[in-house]
Amino acid sequence: MCGIVGAVSSRNIVPVLVQGLQRLEYRGYDSCGVAVHAASLGGSGGLTRARSTARVAELMEQVSADRVEGGTGIAHTRWATHGAPAVHNAHPHFSHGTGAVGDKPGRVALVHNGIIENHEELRAALQAKGYVFASQTDTEVIAHLVDSVYDGDVFEAVKAAVQQLHGAYAIAVFHKDEPHRVIGARAGSPLILGVGQGETFLASDAMALAGVTDQIVYLEEGDVVDIQLGKYWIVGRDQKAVQRPVKTVQAHSGAAELGPYRHYMQKEIFEQPRAIADTLEGVEGITPELFGDGAYSTFKAIDKVLILACGTSYFSGCVAKYWLEAVAKVPCQVEIASEYRYRESVPDPKTLIVTITQSGETADTLAALRHAQSLGMTQTLTICNVATSAMVRECKHAYVTRAGAEIGVASTKAFTTQLAGLFLLTLALAQVNGHLSDEQEAQHLKDMRHLPAALQSVLALEPQLISWAEEFASKENALFLGRGTHYPIAQEGALKLKEITYIHAEAYAAGELKHGPLALVTSAMPVVTVAPNDVLLEKLKSNMQEVRARGGVLYVLADGDTKIESSEGVNVIRMPEHYGVLSPILHVVPLQLLSYHTACARGTDVDKPRNLAKSVTVE
Repeated sequence: MCGIVGAVSSRNIVPVLVQGLQRLEYRGYDSCGVAVHAASLGGSGGLTRARSTARVAELMEQVSADRVEGGTGIAHTRWATHGAPAVHNAHPHFSHGTGAVGDKPGRVALVHNGIIENHEELRAALQAKGYVFASQTDTEVIAHLVDSVYDGDVFEAVKAAVQQLHGAYAIAVFHKDEPHRVIGARAGSPLILGVGQGETFLASDAMALAGVTDQIVYLEEGDVVDIQLGKYWIVGRDQKAVQRPVKTVQAHSGAAELGPYRHYMQKEIFEQPRAIADTLEGVEGITPELFGDGAYSTFKAIDKVLILACGTSYFSGCVAKYWLEAVAKVPCQVEIASEYRYRESVPDPKTLIVTITQSGETADTLAALRHAQSLGMTQTLTICNVATSAMVRECKHAYVTRAGAEIGVASTKAFTTQLAGLFLLTLALAQVNGHLSDEQEAQHLKDMRHLPAALQSVLALEPQLISWAEEFASKENALFLGRGTHYPIAQEGALKLKEITYIHAEAYAAGELKHGPLALVTSAMPVVTVAPNDVLLEKLKSNMQEVRARGGVLYVLADGDTKIESSEGVNVIRMPEHYGVLSPILHVVPLQLLSYHTACARGTDVDKPRNLAKSVTVE
């Protein structure tokens, strides 16, 4: 699920491998490790490794102390799926052959992202052959499987082994008898190839190779690659040799620098004005071609929209549903991607499938897209932050946001830039359907161009939100309320609080209070309310009175002209201005800051919250 780095070089590659892991730390992990071929630099020796359940910095100290060196190596950060976070479950895994177990030098070294669904069946077959397992992982099964079919050529062994795997995988493998060779393979999990000067690399993310090479080959589903000193070969799913294009990719290594900020999350919250401005750069007018060639024909051919997404991206889709139906007059359904492919649905080829994903590699969303395509719904579009991702490659149309690298696990700037992209999609569909006049287009564009300045004004509210956070830090439960387009914003606010503070938080459409949640309200339960000055304001005020009548304490983000005043049990922060239909983009920012500063007050690991990973590349 997390990070892979591999290399074949004539220099000691361990510092490059470990630095690559450090660049991938933002994905989240609970163990890490590196393995090298000691003979790959011309000396003697076999496979050596170092593994740790601490941070990569501690792993770096360990490999230095143990003098782990080699020109051929692989490294990994693991987020536990099969087996607890423990050194014996950490990657890389060795296969020692039958009847051997422990930390003795191995014959095969392997790292793996993904989940092997038939690992129990394979484990039983390998145990019957005499293989002894040292871990509870599905990954060790692959290492033993490669060893069991090895006959002098590790490339052929990996090609044979992956034919027996069911599930998702990206793997990097090397063998003790071939010291200048690493084999990679992928299906369902991302893996890239880096082309250097006389050296070749593998990684799960181009960021891992920032500063090492910018020449990147994106491996496709079913590819197996053989990397050696300054050369490589790729075979596709059909086992035939293929050529994949080499692309120059700037991996934005500078994005990993904290600068004056305490955490990456704080940095990314404050980067939102720039991220929105970058996302809107070049948008001089509303046209379907913003989403790629042929988008006009696609938009004319559809009569409804189905949005597929997970987590924070799902909530951006929920906001877009309101926009699409109110502004573009297009019926819209939003589905949690991980649920969509497992239920019986009624396909309609006139549906535009819209996927939303920060990484473009989210396994559930990719699987949902492919399921929709298999049902004959081939009009597809993605809102994505990574131009080179699988999602962009597999969708017919795309709008690539320009949030830049997002390091903190809890998404912030990716969310607001997704909303900007979705609003542009709304306007483009409205235009194609004859629901956008020239005057409306001009006003909407004017409002969007003002968003960076408006966001700066919202960020200036940080001191007031720090004060709220000091009160929230001692709480264990919270409610979030919103109505209309701000209900998904309340849901996103509750998610942020859960993710990084570990406070239990739930969000409700405010009108649902009296249908159950009101039973939870006491003076110990803070109730955060998103209160823009829209058509639902008076209804929302009634809901707030229901909270106060039960002794609940309100924390209200109110537009300046709502006439909601601070009083006993009512804490009000005034938003700088009312922003109409784009108000959700502004109202979510104070909720991000509230969660961030509450987490700081509680002393949690803000950028790497427990049990969570940044890129969810397995189901």
